[in-house]
Amino acid sequence: MKKTTIAASIAVAALLAACGGESKAPAADTAAATAAATPAAASNGWSATPLTPTGSGKVVVVNAMTDDKGLNRFDPATFEVHKGDVIRFTLKVGVHNVHFLPDSNAGKSGFPTAPTDMLQLPGQTFDVLVDWPEGTYYFQCDPHALLGMKGHVKVED
Repeated sequence: MKKTTIAASIAVAALLAACGGESKAPAADTAAATAAATPAAASNGWSATPLTPTGSGKVVVVNAMTDDKGLNRFDPATFEVHKGDVIRFTLKVGVHNVHFLPDSNAGKSGFPTAPTDMLQLPGQTFDVLVDWPEGTYYFQCDPHALLGMKGHVKVED
């Protein structure tokens, strides 16, 4: 019994060392990695860095969260924007993404068709500049859509 306990302890220690033994990258390396990732994010319609609304546009914050009851949701899940506004999807709690599915938005164009990366750190954001035609657009969190983490944004001129 004692050998089993020792072997299990060693296995747990090795696992923790592998997972928790991350080294911190120098600030310059972190900044370079972030800068390198930004163009790729922007090319699919999303920006991991804050965007500025155009004209008289505003920033509309949509929180992605797992609430106190364990429900995965967007807050607000339904809202209205205008061309020039920026929608800022912000992670509050949990791990979520945002995806405007082309087949759920048939006949519409201009919205980002690729999903965001997974938001994993509280406060992490993805922005999208609204320059889409008028209409109502469906979005979801891919891992939690079947649990009801869906939303609609109405674009008005």
